[in-house]
Amino acid sequence: MIDQHLFKKIMACAPGPATIVTATGTDGRPQGLTVSAVCSVSLDPPLVLVCLDLGSNTLTAVRASNAFTVNYIADGREHVALDFAVKSDSKFDGHTWTRPAGAVGGPILTDHCAAYAACRVERIVAAGDHVIVVGAVVEGDVGDRHALAYARRAFFTGAVRDADRMRNPL
Repeated sequence: MIDQHLFKKIMACAPGPATIVTATGTDGRPQGLTVSAVCSVSLDPPLVLVCLDLGSNTLTAVRASNAFTVNYIADGREHVALDFAVKSDSKFDGHTWTRPAGAVGGPILTDHCAAYAACRVERIVAAGDHVIVVGAVVEGDVGDRHALAYARRAFFTGAVRDADRMRNPL
């Protein structure tokens, strides 16, 4: 097996979405953390997966509530992704959020996300020092802003200017 340092360098080369996964704990308090290990799984039914560290407070809340929300962070909101990338009890301080309309899922970071998907947990699969949480998307929405991506310790967007699109339509 390769060492962890090299593995991290390899994985950092592949861009991933800058997302904040949120859930509500048994005490009613919001929990959340920044993750890039998120992807769609299925269109029919609509499923997504997130990978969460076994020691995560957010994972505890996901297990307790059987639900979570994937907040795709909007361009220009890098500071929010960084706020949720640390262990802290005050991550939500100063950040506006709402609950999903259907009451399934975690907090929606209304002022900071390009899109969100509120999910009901379908399956949790052990995977080393993480778990893979598969969720059925029961609610979501998309705003006007582009979502952030993250690779090699830097944020960026995949936004293509109209002029570039005209030159390279594919």
